[in-house]
Amino acid sequence: MGLPLGPGDRPVAIAERRAPRSPTAPPSPTAFVVPASRSLAIIGAGPAGLALAIDAASRLPQFAVTLFDASPLQRDASRDGRTLALSIGSVQWLQRLGAWPAQQAEPILSVHVSQAPSGGMLLGTALGEPAVRICADREGVPMLGAVLGYGTLVGTLQAAWLALAAEASERLHTRFETPVGSLKAQADGVGVELEAGGVERFDLAVVAEGGVFGEQSRKAVHRDYGQRAWVGTVDLGTDVPAGLACERFTAHGPAALLPLPGRRAALIWCVASADDPVAGLDDTQRLAVLNSLFPPIVGQLRSVSALKRFELGLNAERNLVHGRIVRIGNAAQTLHPVAGQGLNLGLRDAGELVRLLMRHADLDAALQRLDRRRAPDRLATILATDFLARSFTWRVPGAGLARGLGLAALETFGPLKSALARQMMYGRR
Repeated sequence: MGLPLGPGDRPVAIAERRAPRSPTAPPSPTAFVVPASRSLAIIGAGPAGLALAIDAASRLPQFAVTLFDASPLQRDASRDGRTLALSIGSVQWLQRLGAWPAQQAEPILSVHVSQAPSGGMLLGTALGEPAVRICADREGVPMLGAVLGYGTLVGTLQAAWLALAAEASERLHTRFETPVGSLKAQADGVGVELEAGGVERFDLAVVAEGGVFGEQSRKAVHRDYGQRAWVGTVDLGTDVPAGLACERFTAHGPAALLPLPGRRAALIWCVASADDPVAGLDDTQRLAVLNSLFPPIVGQLRSVSALKRFELGLNAERNLVHGRIVRIGNAAQTLHPVAGQGLNLGLRDAGELVRLLMRHADLDAALQRLDRRRAPDRLATILATDFLARSFTWRVPGAGLARGLGLAALETFGPLKSALARQMMYGRR
């Protein structure tokens, strides 16, 4: 996760001290006087690719870094209305990179996970509705995570990268509007074949260009859940606790509200694709259904925006590393949004790659170690997300009851709930 360096993490070749900088400024690659002896290509300038490029620029002075993206540089990323939920571990790493837009992010201070009653029956009348409540103050952290616009984060990361590239233009290269056609393994390297023609050689190539499930080619582990997510925003009432994130398990699938500035929340509403109960509703009807789905803690939703839909599934590589080619983020694993862990997992992949490249002079040894070290976190996250997503497709009698009992047990047993909170905040270490 791009942790602060200890004495043993510092490469021997780096003798100069870092120049002082403000806590919010991007780290300066020019503080190191080390000639670049290796080359790194990063394909994809989304959040994971940009964060990797910034970290590599600052902490891997021996690498010349080239960032490729098919989109033009002058594109206004801030117009992308998608919403991201980042764990506190991801927030802390981006803060260390000097690329966290704190003023435009809404902290998640508490998470409320519950199951809607089925058939008019609550699980255990005496216990009431099964729910798990996780609070930042009880976990001893300032926030569990934060929510912000995709475009806001990409715009901040892009500005930080461009500032670094301007300071070290001989080592850091920006290749926007340059689509990459394919990657070819070469002796001790990778050939990056451009769609416009030509092949360029790099010692290492990282693919961080994933896209959404419905537009991806099939990977080694593939499952279509037969579900889709309707996404948009809702306006909240005045009595909703600040920083509340709510996830609701319903008979059709999970629905979630993530806090946004200005008494608003991002909506992720997952339903079956074949029997979609949302598609035929107008905005007034959708608002009425949402108010019947969510628990009283979120109050009365006042309005709902126009919604967009995305098909959902699991599409993952078994390994991050194939020779000198590494995949991170959605290029390595596309997950169901039920646990909100996709981007966080990708950022942890990126941070660990940089840390291992710092520590190991042997590039191939570092990459082999990357696969081993990231496997437990990837496997645990993929399996947990897949289990939850598929549980909504089961038509086994008592499945909902079992899920409700699990929530009730988790709320009762504090140490287990805290362990789950730590996994969601920092991943498996």
